[in-house]
Amino acid sequence: MAIGRSPQSSSQTPDQGAARRPSRARGIPEATVARLPLYLRALTALSERSVPTVSSEELAAAAGVNSAKLRKDFSYLGSYGTRGVGYDVEYLVYQISRELGLTQDWPVVIVGIGNLGHALANYGGFASRGFRVAALLDADPSVVGSSAAGLPVRHMDELESIVESQHVSIGVITTPPGAAQQVCDRLVEAGVTSILNFAPTVLTVPDGVDVRKVDLSIELQILAFHEQRKAGDEPDRTESVLDRAPGPVRAAAAKLRRAAAGSTKPRTAAESAKDAEPTAQGKPGKPGKPGEGELSAVMPA
Repeated sequence: MAIGRSPQSSSQTPDQGAARRPSRARGIPEATVARLPLYLRALTALSERSVPTVSSEELAAAAGVNSAKLRKDFSYLGSYGTRGVGYDVEYLVYQISRELGLTQDWPVVIVGIGNLGHALANYGGFASRGFRVAALLDADPSVVGSSAAGLPVRHMDELESIVESQHVSIGVITTPPGAAQQVCDRLVEAGVTSILNFAPTVLTVPDGVDVRKVDLSIELQILAFHEQRKAGDEPDRTESVLDRAPGPVRAAAAKLRRAAAGSTKPRTAAESAKDAEPTAQGKPGKPGKPGEGELSAVMPA
């Protein structure tokens, strides 16, 4: 992939200081902005059922927040509802849509048309929520020229001209992690100022560029944490984390310990077997094929 010069940049972690940082436009906290789409989704469902009004308690329950937080969030919009009546559903849909910028069309480019890129291109919710997929881009010659959702996959060399001609300000990255930063740099240099990143890596961007990160593996790991707690399978605090690690991880750790200690004593066959023996938490896989015990190696920390 032909990549342009990397801009002067600083590391930006999505949502860092979200509760403290106000919105540039109207002083709305970022934490409130993050909840507005939840309210809009709940209100849209009510509107589709022709529900005229809704109480703060009902709407908060539908959005998954408490009613006091909802009322505080809506106070930033200048909407307090009517005592004894509640909130006008259609009016709130309009208010929140306007605040989120969804009363206009937002062209989006998706870079990296693998399985995930195809799935996003075919997602029907973009158009109904104010977004239009302007172009699909990839650098793989075997992918360029194919189509997804009725759109042709174009080469990355066309990125700059597409961003300029389509007035694109939002880019979606669905590339492998090794290419994500290079793609990000190209998007920023082309004039894109908002990026949705699905690659499992942290992007470095200059001031003025907003990044939202979606990491499915992290979400799954958090769910695994809660599942372990629900099952009562809490780690024994007296044992080392390495004691519960898969065999290949323990073997690598033992090798590092010996190197750090400057040990030159040859290891016995029994010692090697002990490091690699399977545990209840994971078993080494067959050669050339990832096993259960290698999940931590393929899932990013």
